[in-house]
Amino acid sequence: MLSDIPVIPPDTPLLSRVNQGMSLHELNAPELVQLAEELRSFLLYSVGQTGGHFGAGLGVVELTVALHYVYNTPQDRIVWDVGHQTYPHKILTGRMAQMGSMRQADGLAGFPKRAESEYDAFGVGHSSTSISAAMGMALAAKQLGINRKVVAVIGDGAITGGMAIEALAHAGHERPNMLVILNDNQMSIGHNKGGLATYFAKIWASKFYISMREGSKRVLEKIRPAWELAKRTEEHMKGMVAPGTLFEELGFHYIGPLDGHDLPGLIQTLENMKDLEGPQFLHIRTMKGKGFLPAERDPVGYHAVNKIEAKPKGPQPTLPAAKPKGPKYQDVFGRWLCDMALRDKRLVGITPAMCEGSGMVDFAKRFPDRYYDVAIAEQHALTLAAGMACDGLKPVVAIYSTFLQRGYDQLIHDIALQNLDVTFGIDRAGLVGQDGPTHHGAFDLSFLRCIPNMVIGAPSDENECRQMLYTAYEYPSPAAIRYPRGTGPGAIVHEAMTALPIGEAVEVRSGKNVAILSFGALLSQAIAAADQLDATVVDMRWVKPLDEKMVSAIAQRHTMIVTLEENAIAGGAGAAVNEFLAAQGLSPSILNLGLPDTFIEHGNQADQLAWTGLDAAAIVESITKRLPAQRAVLMSGLTTGKTLDTSSF
Repeated sequence: MLSDIPVIPPDTPLLSRVNQGMSLHELNAPELVQLAEELRSFLLYSVGQTGGHFGAGLGVVELTVALHYVYNTPQDRIVWDVGHQTYPHKILTGRMAQMGSMRQADGLAGFPKRAESEYDAFGVGHSSTSISAAMGMALAAKQLGINRKVVAVIGDGAITGGMAIEALAHAGHERPNMLVILNDNQMSIGHNKGGLATYFAKIWASKFYISMREGSKRVLEKIRPAWELAKRTEEHMKGMVAPGTLFEELGFHYIGPLDGHDLPGLIQTLENMKDLEGPQFLHIRTMKGKGFLPAERDPVGYHAVNKIEAKPKGPQPTLPAAKPKGPKYQDVFGRWLCDMALRDKRLVGITPAMCEGSGMVDFAKRFPDRYYDVAIAEQHALTLAAGMACDGLKPVVAIYSTFLQRGYDQLIHDIALQNLDVTFGIDRAGLVGQDGPTHHGAFDLSFLRCIPNMVIGAPSDENECRQMLYTAYEYPSPAAIRYPRGTGPGAIVHEAMTALPIGEAVEVRSGKNVAILSFGALLSQAIAAADQLDATVVDMRWVKPLDEKMVSAIAQRHTMIVTLEENAIAGGAGAAVNEFLAAQGLSPSILNLGLPDTFIEHGNQADQLAWTGLDAAAIVESITKRLPAQRAVLMSGLTTGKTLDTSSF
């Protein structure tokens, strides 16, 4: 339970001294074990204060201590995969006092970030990148003549990503001096249990075994039959007690699996492997959520936690019951998916390791034979869907906007080019809050809009989301519906599913002079701004095809058109309006509001809307700044054919 997370700072004498500059090398073995205990206690406390990723960090406490003890960081490079694992790394590298700012505006990022610390060797938010990046660093060190060790730590399912497998294959060919550590926390590949595996792992990592192995190789290579027999015997022994044959065949020297919570054993093994030549692979077993029983029992539920609010002391006044929140958009999607699956046996659901985040848990339980979690392999997910669509199934791909970027070629070449019937539920479209720039869905409208055969919808509320998903599913070609993270404005979600006219917008407020064309979930902000300006508001609904008839009519009736979207302005929905107006020779004053040409830092979503000029107050300010200049132009007689109502200026 979250109530078990400490709310009082723990006593951390050794950890505090390390953060004040004391080297880990000044600590003896018992003190290193104590340091790990203090690190785990402080991690429990600090994440409880701020919220954030939780279970994965608890599982790598001992590994983090061992790595920073054995290697000369930051001169030596440690490249972490995903980023969920790096809270202990941040605490141990001088950022302990800043952990209270985690994922808040101007505070620490929830992921490794090169600009934040020299110890963060590579920025990461998406998974399966560590081996490629570490290999690049190892090859750079070799080419530049720098004596530097490089370690990639991959885990929490990231080894399932196709990019990781590609990097392993390439490293086996190039043979750089690098170490890959697989943090196997039972959320990725399986592992062998038992004392025999641990015993042999220790032997294979020993200097005696390495020297014997290399010496025997030199001798027996001259007697090929004897060498081949010895090699096959070694591989057979390893195959019986450890899943290392694959990595050996790829060209790595495999060690493991080891107990990832045995700090002395980890240190000994890393010391033995530190100076080995060529690509090395260390497989360790850890427990996600280690040291916190609820997280050990439920590693998925405790992957991340919300901030624990302190309870005030004494009797509390009776407060009116809070208005119940509506469903999250991901839950609207999940419910629609189940309802649609009951109607159509051809429906299959596909996700790249985002079952919980995409709202597919219920679908996976109710329709296990029609549910496909392809692991962290977005490219495969899309081409798998394409193959299914070729032969009569109707695949629905549930994917985050920022993860869809990784399957862009497959989207174009394998799905759109062949005009296949694949429906996309694009979650986390727009600003996502505390996960920051690695997870903002800032570009999907821009990169989808230019693809032929695509239909793109952007619902303004929960019910429109459900109906659009149904519309997209019934449409016999590729269609994408993008929706934001979190809850919507609280619209009633109707059980009945009704297809919406594709490419048809709805005018939701009539006003004068100014018209706001709103694409997606910012409609409530548009209406709030329009109420102050007496402006017209149109829920555009569809980005492609654009409702050209509506845009043309609005341009005829208004002197200023404002487009509003939670997507990059460059190439987005507003650009579609601009292109159409220019092609038609229509020339109202145009103001495009959307995400600026920069990466938006982490913070809460409300602040991010304000920073980017997309909340109601900022919309009003942007429009009123433009109005005086517009009025001057109109008064000078440069614009004709329209009657200007200046009462709202």
